[in-house]
Amino acid sequence: MKIEMTEVSETQKQLSFEVPPDVVAAEIQKVAQGYSRSARVPGFRQGKVPVSVVKQRYKDQILSDVVNAIIPRVVDEALRDRSLEPVTTPDIKDVVIEEGRPLTFLAEFEVVPPIEPGDYTGISLTKPPAILEVGAVDEVLEQLRQRAAKWHPVEDRPSGDGDAVLMDVTRTLQQEDAKPEPMENVSIELGASGNPPGFDEHLAGVVAGDERQFSVDYPADHEVAELAGTSVSYQVVVKGVRRKELPELTDEFAKEVSEVETLDALRERIRHDLQHEAEHESEHKVRHDLLQDLASRMRAPVPVSLVEREVDRRLEEFVRRLMDQGMDPMKAGIDWQEFRERQKAPSEETVKSTLVLDEIARRESLEANDDDVSAEVEKFAERTGRTAVAVRARLEKEGGFSRIESGIRREKTVAWLLEKAKVS
Repeated sequence: MKIEMTEVSETQKQLSFEVPPDVVAAEIQKVAQGYSRSARVPGFRQGKVPVSVVKQRYKDQILSDVVNAIIPRVVDEALRDRSLEPVTTPDIKDVVIEEGRPLTFLAEFEVVPPIEPGDYTGISLTKPPAILEVGAVDEVLEQLRQRAAKWHPVEDRPSGDGDAVLMDVTRTLQQEDAKPEPMENVSIELGASGNPPGFDEHLAGVVAGDERQFSVDYPADHEVAELAGTSVSYQVVVKGVRRKELPELTDEFAKEVSEVETLDALRERIRHDLQHEAEHESEHKVRHDLLQDLASRMRAPVPVSLVEREVDRRLEEFVRRLMDQGMDPMKAGIDWQEFRERQKAPSEETVKSTLVLDEIARRESLEANDDDVSAEVEKFAERTGRTAVAVRARLEKEGGFSRIESGIRREKTVAWLLEKAKVS
């Protein structure tokens, strides 16, 4: 068999194959004999159809089966002989097969380039202090008060700052063929930072039954993409005005918003949670800086397919978050192509740090053992409310254990590097 390898780049490789005619003929004969045992051909009993007739009648199907039988086998052998490990399944191209002639085709694939991580023990890192900002506890308490606020109807005066206006709204984009979009029971708290521009001034001083009609010009950088840079007219029918009543900071308030009995205990709980969060952010910063350092050590280009896979993962994660918030991703006004483009640079950095981690793990013989995998399966089962047996069964079916083992191995490597690092 004739096999030639072309080094397209440090990561892209190409193998060209020429499988001898005798190997092709033997496989054709084997496949044709299989067909002859089950083929139904007029004039012949089933199982008695001559192979020559089968070859003629089912030529295209037989050649297709031969290709599917030979190519995976010879590609796998060639990769093993050359110690090549593609990061994705090789792309098979330019297949030519004819009886009596060699089978020729190309296999294109990407590999991880050689990685030299340098001296990775004693990496210098800075851990920011986990210090709470002044007033942080009071700020959380105020947020709890706002969430626990009660709303009461206002009937003796018009709306003012801090009131909530309940209304039916009809929105119409000021463009050709735009259709009115009616929305019922919309509540706007006057003075809130997230209000559309101009809403507060048009809704101040209203009472139930009032109608207002006004237009809003949205800035080009408005957070809602479908409204950015547009002009929109609104027709509003006020259904009611409500005022906010904030609870006093007392022990009763603490009992209402938490599981503790006193306001002092609530303050202490908030302080503890904020301190824990600050420590977590500090540790996250150290970890982030470590991964950045590792990524900078990757001088060679990274496989494009790995970067695309990471972009896909980020996209799926973002879509899941939108759906968890009750949003329809297809109606969120997001330019998905632009989103993918923005994710390419950070995805490439993630791939670089991951490849360097894998190389360090190989050099230091850091691996995931059975206990590590079992513990991870138990955690996943607990998070998803399923049994560990069910989780294992699904992982085995989907081939997911290698993914779990890779994740554990990388976490072990990060922990090992942080132990060896010089953290100040």
